Amino acid sequence: MQKIRIKDIAERAGVSVGTVDRVLHNRPNVSAPARKRVEQALKEMEYKPNAYASALAYNREYTFYFLLPVHASEAYWEEIEEGALKAVEAFRDFHVNVKILYYQRFDDPSFERVVEECLAARPDGVIVVPTHLELTRSFTDRLHAQDIPFVMLDSYMPDLRPLAFYGQDSFSSGYFAGKMLMMIGSSDKEVMLLRLTKGGLLSSKQQGNREVGFRHYMVDHFPQISIVEVDLPSEGERAEYDEILDRFFATHPLVHHCITFGSKAHIVGEYLLRTNKRDVQIMGYDMVQKNAECLRQGSISFLIAQHGYMQGYYCVDALFRAIVLKNEVKAVNYMPIELLCKENVDYYQRTMI
Repeated sequence: MQKIRIKDIAERAGVSVGTVDRVLHNRPNVSAPARKRVEQALKEMEYKPNAYASALAYNREYTFYFLLPVHASEAYWEEIEEGALKAVEAFRDFHVNVKILYYQRFDDPSFERVVEECLAARPDGVIVVPTHLELTRSFTDRLHAQDIPFVMLDSYMPDLRPLAFYGQDSFSSGYFAGKMLMMIGSSDKEVMLLRLTKGGLLSSKQQGNREVGFRHYMVDHFPQISIVEVDLPSEGERAEYDEILDRFFATHPLVHHCITFGSKAHIVGEYLLRTNKRDVQIMGYDMVQKNAECLRQGSISFLIAQHGYMQGYYCVDALFRAIVLKNEVKAVNYMPIELLCKENVDYYQRTMI
């Protein structure tokens, strides 16, 4: 198809090139009749604007704010942050910036403080890892009131009407995890369910939904197997973890398989290696370095990867496409549920671009 020049549009509409340029970029100082002639010419010529060229020509800066939990290195959240920063690098020519604000999980005042800082800055778009529903809703309602689009990751809350969501289908992921675990643990009488909590609360809605999916699978297919819960403090130390795990395995000698729905399977995996408990294995989530090492050494049997790096990248990309390029974006974007084991962990690619 032959490229349509602004000059061609101007000749067809009977106006100047400058008038066409002002219409294409929605600038003022165009009379109603002239605008109508240009719009008619665009329609007749089936003109499709080059969104990238238009965005570059506009030459304005865009700032997106990212509300992210405070995290340690080698964690799931670090992968997400790295992906978001990679997207900033990719869109540098379009003057896209991302400012990350950190909040403490389980700490409502911490979340509220970063919310106020974010709203005061009047960002062009927001990415948010949600806390509990009502507190997140109070924030997203204010974003809607100010016409600031936002993207959610980790936990999907459709009632909040985000521009887009990136993450796994948590229920399906938990159901799948149960199915994979029972391929090696179907003869067990008990399985251990490890939960990292603070004040009795799980760190995310996503982990809770995974647990629901897992329990559904077990009720459907292995109702005779008992699920024994073990809660570890999310900010505990090794000595505290070892004491809890020593006590658990001493009182549950029939447990040979464990499962956890967060990114810290390595807590038990490293414990099993230190204590030489070779008859116990754990299944967990996320291809962080410590988990991968336990997988290679055999204390973790499976990991489910959820492409945290790509989630971070895609969230920035969604805001870029919607705000800078004025394109529509898909609302719900589920990440693949990938199973990693010792034999394929070194071939895992965290990027999918």
